Amino acid sequence: MTSSASPLVIVGMSGGVDSSVAAHLLLQQGYRVEGLFMSNWEEDEDGYCTAADDFQDARKVCSQLGISLHKVSFAKEYRDRVFEHFLSEYRAGRTPNPDVLCNREIKFGVCFDFARRLGADLFATGHYARVLHEPVPRLLRGLDPGKDQSYFLHAMPAAALARTLFPVGELQKDEVRRIARQLALPTHDKKDSTGICFIGERPFAEFLSRYLPAQPGEIRSIDGELLGQHSGLMYYTLGQRQGLGIGGKSNHAEEPWFVASKDLQRNQLIVVQGHDHPAMQQIALNPVELSWIAGAPPAARFTCTAKSRYRQADQHCTVIIGANNTARVEFDITQRAITPGQYVVFYDGDVCLGGGVIDSTMTDIRA
Repeated sequence: MTSSASPLVIVGMSGGVDSSVAAHLLLQQGYRVEGLFMSNWEEDEDGYCTAADDFQDARKVCSQLGISLHKVSFAKEYRDRVFEHFLSEYRAGRTPNPDVLCNREIKFGVCFDFARRLGADLFATGHYARVLHEPVPRLLRGLDPGKDQSYFLHAMPAAALARTLFPVGELQKDEVRRIARQLALPTHDKKDSTGICFIGERPFAEFLSRYLPAQPGEIRSIDGELLGQHSGLMYYTLGQRQGLGIGGKSNHAEEPWFVASKDLQRNQLIVVQGHDHPAMQQIALNPVELSWIAGAPPAARFTCTAKSRYRQADQHCTVIIGANNTARVEFDITQRAITPGQYVVFYDGDVCLGGGVIDSTMTDIRA
């Protein structure tokens, strides 16, 4: 039973199964619970964004659980703090990850502050991660390794982390689905959302071309041979194989071609043959705009594991802290197609230490 003395937790309700079960678990634990649905994108000319349907699902779940649901729009903040950065990174020839900024600036920034103004003692979401609150807040991986989302949460403000709960972070995804089915929640069999709302399931190139003019250019081999034409550097990422349209060159082996780099000044896409070509092997990277969960790095030089992309297995490395919130990350073994604009995130076992934006890389001269 809850009482007026119980802490009030406001749950970020996305209209998905994870936040639905998170709200249920918090009620079971004796908290007073209210839901908060936020919308971050107002343009929906072709119906790809599912925000309206998601809100109706969140409303049905909250009604079934007997909790109130608030609704708020952060579309302006999202455009100013996340989307404009997303576009500027593509203009610079990089490949951004807007989910990290969305968590820092929106979900655990303005949305967290809004929840506090509504009277929340604590804020909760359906993320697969965990928090240890004593003696200082620490961010831990979710127990389901296939769903862990600590990578996207590494830049959370410490003040928000101290007042945040991740109820499903202790569970496997299958268990979350089972609980939702048992409760007959309307979201129990809802497909997991992928990507970000403002892109949705629409073709990426089509969406991006609405905001950034495409500038076609040359595709050249690493030796300078002209191989074809690209439709715009922003449409390609390092290590990409599909969509190059340069297969079957008579004077080359039959190995597939991969994107090795982008020459922004010449507007050229540089490609190589072979999945493990030396030009795509990096041994170090330099991150900027570092964020540390504890407020500072563990030491000026330390060893840990890191991910330079979300689905990557942990890679052993040495981190050397530099000036102006930068660092150098030296890996024990060669990494393939590290991509500037993405994030490198550091771990000590299950503890997420923090991370930063990948600014540049060093090719492995031993490869």
